[in-house]
Amino acid sequence: MNHGTAHQILRDTFGYSSFRGAQQSIVEHVVAGGDALVLMPTGGGKSLCYQIPALLRDGVGIVVSPLIALMQDQVDALKQLGVPAAFLNSSLDADAAREVSRLLLRGELKLLYVAPERLMTESFLSLLDRLNAGSPTPTPPPEGEGLDFPLPSGEGRREGVRSGIALFAIDEAHCVSQWGHDFRPEYRALTVLYERFPGVPRIALTATADAPTRREIIERLTLEQAQQFVSSFDRPNIRYRVTQKNNARQQFQVFLESEHPNDEGIVYCLSRKKVDETAAWLKEQGWDALPYHAGLDADARHNNQTRFLREEGVIMVATVAFGMGIDKPNVRFVAHLDLPKSMEGYYQETGRAGRDGLPANAWMAYGLGDVVSMRQMLLSGDAPEARKRVELQKLDALLGFCESTACRHQTVLRYFGEEHPGDCEQCDNCLEPVDTWDATLAAQMALSCVYRTGQRFGVAHLIDVLLGKITPKVEQFNHRQLSTFGIGKDLAQSQWSSVYRQLAAAGFINVDMETYGGLKLTAAARPVLRGEQEVWLRRDAEPAKRKTSKAERGSRLREAFAGVNEDPLWQALKAKRMELAREQGVPPYVIFHDSTLLEILNRKPQTLNEMGQISGVGQAKLAKYGDAFLQVVEDAANGV
Repeated sequence: MNHGTAHQILRDTFGYSSFRGAQQSIVEHVVAGGDALVLMPTGGGKSLCYQIPALLRDGVGIVVSPLIALMQDQVDALKQLGVPAAFLNSSLDADAAREVSRLLLRGELKLLYVAPERLMTESFLSLLDRLNAGSPTPTPPPEGEGLDFPLPSGEGRREGVRSGIALFAIDEAHCVSQWGHDFRPEYRALTVLYERFPGVPRIALTATADAPTRREIIERLTLEQAQQFVSSFDRPNIRYRVTQKNNARQQFQVFLESEHPNDEGIVYCLSRKKVDETAAWLKEQGWDALPYHAGLDADARHNNQTRFLREEGVIMVATVAFGMGIDKPNVRFVAHLDLPKSMEGYYQETGRAGRDGLPANAWMAYGLGDVVSMRQMLLSGDAPEARKRVELQKLDALLGFCESTACRHQTVLRYFGEEHPGDCEQCDNCLEPVDTWDATLAAQMALSCVYRTGQRFGVAHLIDVLLGKITPKVEQFNHRQLSTFGIGKDLAQSQWSSVYRQLAAAGFINVDMETYGGLKLTAAARPVLRGEQEVWLRRDAEPAKRKTSKAERGSRLREAFAGVNEDPLWQALKAKRMELAREQGVPPYVIFHDSTLLEILNRKPQTLNEMGQISGVGQAKLAKYGDAFLQVVEDAANGV
């Protein structure tokens, strides 16, 4: 089933005039039948990379997704675009699930979202076997065969309908990695797709995967022959800020009042208790805040999530149980009142802000208590010791990020193996340079200790050597004889920990995640050891007042978005969007993203043809909503 070229579908169905980044190359590769591994940041347009090929190829695209919320969101959005799509998961009753399976067998779906557990049932795999046969004959399946429930006899493919499987899309592919931050064992079984359907192209997608996780995705999903498409992980519209805790609630309230008085956002806390207490406190302060965590009953979680998705100005206070798969594009801030577990977790959670490409904030407060709590939680868990070591190393990388004086965009990207020139003007360290100290001598000691112990030991042992502690490991490896033994007594253990974390964050040393956390020198360490380069590290200090003079020279996106909340036309456009969303029972952003409304605001189209040139307005949405929004623009121009 071919609906034209990829560009025609992009323009006519999705309403975009051009592809972004590697999207076009990925689409062309998958349409041609190739396998692909796609690493693209949140908000980078991953879904188009499999949705457009599914529309261009014969048959139905099967999308493996771990989350009910994501399925519902994507299907709602596709139906708005006129794309026949559905999902199969535990939220459907038997009648609704039977109807979806009927549509699938009759060749009336182009995209079907399914949970990995459902996909792996033998009954569903048998159903896919029949689809993959691609027979256009109206032969009905045997009663109930291939389904989790009986289908009325006589229900088969409609005569003349070209059936088959267009592709398999494996979303959130990092879930396959036991070393990743979101391991899901059921993803391991997805190798059956290659074994059972070798002729069907597969595309695995993720927004968060370091080098070891990428290698495991390739191995576990049998993607050795797949072409890899690695886009920049940079999110230039997000402003990163990290502050030491000093009455975190008061700090957060100042942040909200000064920058997000009417915006929706997500606040992450470590414990369920703190989520409840923070949500209650925000309500007392007059904010529309809701809690979300696994301790709430299913109805409460569903109701709170629905309100967050479908209303505006709602703040969701949550544990990390919330957010994966949430496709709300106009989240204007993500705040962490406690440390996340890892850089991957931090990147993924902050990435839920500004998916529409408009300015957003990632704000985090952390303190020593967070470090202690997180370490205790990781160490007291039931995970194997090897897993705990990896998690502790990932936590140290995050702490290094918090303490770094370098550009935060640069530090985040370096963790994922990508370079950034720095001076982003979109983080606290670039906008408000921090107080530093000349740590050149300390860095030389720390790096020399790594080298002289054989580049195989972790931070704890290296610090013991620097401090001259006689431990069983020091005795075992005869490290009392090293020239670095006891040379670091002028600094405390906590200071040495900070030095090593910052050296890792700055790229002077790497932590070997695949062995036992041993530190290894990088090429960047050589000039430091030779005395050819100074090293300056962050000195803990009181939070400085924000300098608006530099902040005002931020991105053009931020300038374009500034002040729109006071514009009567902006308010009218949002009101119309909310009215239409409530009529249809969908989130407002399913009608139009904020970025689309902003372009309508700035361009003020007068005709349907002009409205059709707005990014995000495809033919289906133009027909449905074009006149309504043109009327809003006209009324505003006439002072109505």
